[in-house]
Amino acid sequence: MTATTTLTARALLLDMDSTLVNSEAVVERCWRRWAAEQGLAADEVLAVVHGRQGWATMAALLPDRPMELNLADNRRMLAQETADTDGVVPVPGAPAFMAAIARLPHALVTSANGPLADARMGAAGLPMPSVRITAENVSASKPDPEGFLKGAAELGHRPEDCVVFEDSEAGILAGRAAGMRVLGVGDRAAAFAPTAHVRDLTQVRVEALPDGLIALHLTA
Repeated sequence: MTATTTLTARALLLDMDSTLVNSEAVVERCWRRWAAEQGLAADEVLAVVHGRQGWATMAALLPDRPMELNLADNRRMLAQETADTDGVVPVPGAPAFMAAIARLPHALVTSANGPLADARMGAAGLPMPSVRITAENVSASKPDPEGFLKGAAELGHRPEDCVVFEDSEAGILAGRAAGMRVLGVGDRAAAFAPTAHVRDLTQVRVEALPDGLIALHLTA
């Protein structure tokens, strides 16, 4: 028997990488190069990169390194990642999910900058939400809740009426800090105590209810 859980919301806030778009191959290529340049173990670096802006990851890994070097490396890596879309594909179920929410309140909230978000959503063949919060729009990286709070404000909804879709520890912590419920997407998310969890977006069915609520029916 299939078990079903239902979450209701008035707005949805969507992370991009590993939530809507599988960009793991690009992320691994870029960060392995950076790890080698810094003399760090690549696996240790890859364990903490997800969800944060690049400079924030660098600061966590090399706390004594001057921030101007992190910011310079971040700009360089963003350019590399934007140019490299080899292997970027939609997460299973993402095209149907985006079609289902097209007329419902939703926003993209990503640690990528605008050009990188455009490149990856385009490579995956997914529509860009009309409301998006990217790295240029925030002063703090996830796990700070600023991005999700800005997304909710742009959509005109209270934080408690929003559901966040996230894959990473930093993103899940950010959503919870914003006072929102979090749907964890993918294997990585399960370890970080999201409100509910799905393997991918094939396990999410969207229903628009007459009172303006959005029902998310999750199958296990």
